[in-house]
Amino acid sequence: MQESTAQQTARVLTEALPYIQRFSGKTIVIKYGGNAMVDSELQSSFARDVVLLKQVGLNPVVVHGGGPQIGNMLEKLGKESSFIDGMRVTDVETMEVVQMVLGGLVNNQIVNLLNTHGGRAVGLSGKDAWLIRARPYRHKPEHEQLGFVGEVESINPEVVSVLEQARFIPVIAPIGVDDQGQVYNINADLVAGKVASVLTAEKLILMTNTAGVLDKNEQLLTGLCAKDVEGLISDGTIHGGMLPKINCGLDAIQSGVVNAHVIDGRVQHALLLELMTDAGVGTLLQR
Repeated sequence: MQESTAQQTARVLTEALPYIQRFSGKTIVIKYGGNAMVDSELQSSFARDVVLLKQVGLNPVVVHGGGPQIGNMLEKLGKESSFIDGMRVTDVETMEVVQMVLGGLVNNQIVNLLNTHGGRAVGLSGKDAWLIRARPYRHKPEHEQLGFVGEVESINPEVVSVLEQARFIPVIAPIGVDDQGQVYNINADLVAGKVASVLTAEKLILMTNTAGVLDKNEQLLTGLCAKDVEGLISDGTIHGGMLPKINCGLDAIQSGVVNAHVIDGRVQHALLLELMTDAGVGTLLQR
C-alpha cells in the first residue's frame, strides 16, 4: 500500500525525533555560502531550516561568506580582483568594499531572511565586542602581497553565548580586527571552524557547491575519519578548493568539535537532511 502524504510526514517526523533529542541544547556552527546564498529558493530553504533548528532546541550559529558579492561590487566600481592561493588581494579600497558588502549588505540580508521566516537573528562582524581578533595571513613570501587578508588569532565567545542564551540566532560576517583596530578580510571557512572550536560545538557544517567529498570515481564518501582523509589528500583524491574546507573540518574536530560535515548547499533543506535523517546528504568527518 502506498503511503499517503500525511503518513510520509509522520514518518519523517518520527525519524527526526531521536536527532532532535540528541542535539537539543547543542551548538551547531554553519558556514553559509555558495549557491545557497544566491538562489532565492535555496535562501528560503536555508532560512526555514535554521529557524526550525532553533525552534526545536538547537543553537545554530551562522558564519557567512560573500566572495561573489564582493567581486560583483568591485566590478561595478571598475576595480579588478586578483587572487593568490585562492585568496583575494585586499588593498585599502578593497577592504572598504569587503566591509560594506560582508558586514553590511550580505549580513543584513541574511538577518532579514531569518527574521522573515520567524527567527530572531542578530548580525555581527568580528569587530563587534572584539569577537574576532585577527593577524595578517603570511604563510609564504608571496602572501605579503595579499594586503589586509587575515587569519583568526582568537575568538571571544562571550557575545555569541549571550545571544544564544537569549534565544537569538547569531549571524557572523568574517571580518577580523587587530589590537590597533586594523580590519582584515578572513576566509569564512576558517572563521566558522575557529568559532565552532571555541564554542565546543556539537557540529561544524560547511555548505559547498558539491555533493561532499568524492572519490576518484566521483562517488560520494559519506563518512571519513582523520586517517582516511590523510590518505585521500596524499593520493590526490582531495585537492583544490576542497582541501582548505577539509583541513578546517579536521582542525575543528581535533579541537573538540564532535563532528564536521561537508554538505551540498544546492540541495533544498540540506541542513535538515544532514542533521535529522538517517541517510544524510553529505560527508561526515569524525575523529
